[in-house]
Amino acid sequence: MGERAQEIEVREHLFEDDGRIPNNPMLPLLVYSQALDSSEQDASRCKNLLAVNGWGGAWVDGVFSYHHYHSHAHEALCVVSGSASIAFGGPEGETIEVEAGDVVVIPAGVGHCNKGSNEGFSVVGAYPRGQESYDLRTGEESERPEVLENIGNVFLPESDPLFGERGPLTQRWSR
Repeated sequence: MGERAQEIEVREHLFEDDGRIPNNPMLPLLVYSQALDSSEQDASRCKNLLAVNGWGGAWVDGVFSYHHYHSHAHEALCVVSGSASIAFGGPEGETIEVEAGDVVVIPAGVGHCNKGSNEGFSVVGAYPRGQESYDLRTGEESERPEVLENIGNVFLPESDPLFGERGPLTQRWSR
């Protein structure tokens, strides 16, 4: 792992199925504190960094203010400006404060919801190669059997969104 990757604090959060939001029984949410330097907090540069590391389908926006998750894809959220309180793991999960420079890697199935952000809050979101056609699920009862199967079939990313093949994600996620 590169020197910069070793200096970054990475926190892990594992969430249990709450009956509505399935979460991910195997893979922890990863929070990289202040992982983006000031030049990488430019949306275009951040998109390029993600693309170089095999993460595509990039977009720039905020985070929805309702609990949702993706059953076909893992997701990286790179905070490029502002700050927010994001609930992860569903209504009974954990609210985490994020700010410009932070990156969150969300395993397939893990719920997320913007509980409040400042006016300038913006993220670059992206997905591992081959998972760019993400779905948007909200925890409806009728979703359950299909999404549980989907989540179990999502393959691990080939690389860390910021640091490539030898980043924290590839060290911490395995089946």
